Amino acid sequence: MRAFKLILSLLPLLYIGGLLYYFTGFSGWSDGPMAGGLGPTVLGLAAVGLLFCIPLVFRLFKLVITPRGPAAAREGVEEEAGSDFDADAALARYLARKAAAGERMPEAPAAFAPAASPQGDAPRPVFGRKTS
Repeated sequence: MRAFKLILSLLPLLYIGGLLYYFTGFSGWSDGPMAGGLGPTVLGLAAVGLLFCIPLVFRLFKLVITPRGPAAAREGVEEEAGSDFDADAALARYLARKAAAGERMPEAPAAFAPAASPQGDAPRPVFGRKTS
């Protein structure tokens, strides 16, 4: 995948390089494009070519500078980090400390009974809807 992206980064450079080669020809800089009026075109193509070099340079650096982790991490396989934290044990320690301190533990609330509506057994309207 990296090689494919690297080749894609080279394509615009090859195209611009071909245009520069076409416009300059073999006559050189003194007799060729500068004297023939193509100087700004050649300089503009060179500037655009330099701009297209930026992604290529970044991809080359990314290719050369790789993380130095274990082989499994380089292949994309990450080992699962084991955790020593046990939530049940932490909750048990917390409840034991509370009981040892003599604090009263709150009781679980009883299930809510449906409230009696003032009009009798008529169902209450659903939130956001008017039923009248």
